[in-house]
Amino acid sequence: MTYGGPTEFRYRGAFIPDYKIVPWDAGTMKWWYDNGPGLYDDIYMDLTWVETFERKGLDATAKDFALAFAHAGYDLWHANQTARHNILSGVMPPASGHWMHNPDADDIDFQIEADFAGLMSPGMPNTAVAIADTVGHIMNYGDGWYGGVYMAALYALAFTHNDIGYVVREALRTIPEQSAFHQTIRDVIRWHGEHPDDWKQTWFELQKKWADERGCPEGVYDAFDIDAKINAAYVVMGLLYGDGDFTRTIEVAMRAGQDSDCNPASAAGVLGAMLGYDAIPAHWKQGLPAVEDVDFKYTTLSLSEVYDLSYKHALQVVARGGGRVEEGFVELPVQTPQPVRYEESFAGHYPIGEVNFNTKVQDELTFTFEGIGFAATGWAGGGQGLDAVHTSELYVDGRLVETSRHPTAFRTRKNLPFWRYGLAPGKHTVRLRLVDPAPGAFLQVDRVIFYGEAPTKATF
Repeated sequence: MTYGGPTEFRYRGAFIPDYKIVPWDAGTMKWWYDNGPGLYDDIYMDLTWVETFERKGLDATAKDFALAFAHAGYDLWHANQTARHNILSGVMPPASGHWMHNPDADDIDFQIEADFAGLMSPGMPNTAVAIADTVGHIMNYGDGWYGGVYMAALYALAFTHNDIGYVVREALRTIPEQSAFHQTIRDVIRWHGEHPDDWKQTWFELQKKWADERGCPEGVYDAFDIDAKINAAYVVMGLLYGDGDFTRTIEVAMRAGQDSDCNPASAAGVLGAMLGYDAIPAHWKQGLPAVEDVDFKYTTLSLSEVYDLSYKHALQVVARGGGRVEEGFVELPVQTPQPVRYEESFAGHYPIGEVNFNTKVQDELTFTFEGIGFAATGWAGGGQGLDAVHTSELYVDGRLVETSRHPTAFRTRKNLPFWRYGLAPGKHTVRLRLVDPAPGAFLQVDRVIFYGEAPTKATF
C-alpha cells in the first residue's frame, strides 16, 4: 500500500509506464506514517472489524460492526461514506449498502477492507464468505460486495494451496457465474492464458470490455474508475503475471493504474499468506521495525498488536469450524468453496446523459429529464460553519420522496446530495429545496447523471 500511495488514482484509464520509477527504501513507510497516515484507510478500516470481533466475540452482528464504523473518527469516501451517513440517519445494513440507498454500491470499498475475513479463516473460504456477508453489506451490494467476497476467499485458500492459478480459479467459485464480477475475472484468467508473457495486452482487453462505469456518479462519463470488478481484475493480473514472484506481483497490480495502492496491497497480501512471512523478500520488509509498534491513526492498534489479534481470532475460528488447536499444532478444517447468492446493482439502469450544473443551491433547483433515474455529485457548505447541518426536500413529479440531512462536516457529510432510481419510464420533473436555510447555507450541485432502460451507443 505504501509503495502504491504516490500513484493512487493518478493514472486513470492508463497503465503506469515502465520508466516511472516509484521510490522505495527503509524510510518510506515511516514517512507516510508521519506525513500521510490517511493512506492506510484500507488497514484501519480492517481494524474496525478486528476490534469489533475482539469486543463482541465471533458472533458480533452487522449492527455491532455498523455502529463501530459509523462513529469511528476517520474520514471516509464513496460507498463507505454514504453508508456512514445512512447509518447515522437510521438506515441500517443491509439497506445502508444497497444500491437504491447507495449510488457507490459497486465501488471498491469492501474489497479493500475484507482481508481480515480471509486471514481469520485459514483454509475455510465459506467461513470467510459468511463473515464477508455480515460486514460487506454495510457499504456494498452486488459486484461491490463480490469484490470483498472474492478477496476473502483468496486469502483463505492461500493458506492451504501454493499454486496461484489454482487459488485464483478456486476462489472464483464463490461468485455466481451470471454476475459481471465473475465474468470479468474469468476473462482475466482466459486472457492470461492467451497472453502469458504480456500483462499489458490483458490490460487493454479489460479496458475494451469492462471499463465502462455504470454506478459511481463520479466515474460515469469519466476516466476515474473505482468499480470493484475492474480493480479486482488488476489484483488478479498481479497474481497471475507475478506467478509467485513478490516484486513482480506488486509491480503489475500497481502499474495497472486506478486504485494503485489498494490493488498491490491485496495482491501482496494474498501472496504473503501463501508464501509465509519469511519468504517475503527483505526488500519489501525494510522499514517495518520503525513502524510496527506505532498505532495506526484513528486507532489504538499497531501492527505488532494486530499480528497477535489476527492470530488469536484465526485460532478461534479454526476451533469453532471443527479444526484442532493444540500447543504447537493446528489442523485446519479445509472447505470447498460454494457460490454465494446472486445480486446485481443498478439492474436495468444505464447512463444516458448528464448535465453540469456547477451551482450553489441556496433555495431550490428544478430540472426535467426523460428516463428512470438520476444521481448528483456535490456537497454541502456555508451556514454556521463547519458543523452546520442543512435539510433538503427532494420532490419528483410534485411528490415529496425524501427529506435529507446534509452535514457540512467532512466526516459526517452526505457523500452525494441526492439520487433516485427505479422511476417509471418517461419524463420527470425533479425539484430540490433547502428547508429554512441558515444565512449563507448552500448545496453545491456539480453534475447530475441520468439513467434509462437501455444503454446508449455512439454510431460511427
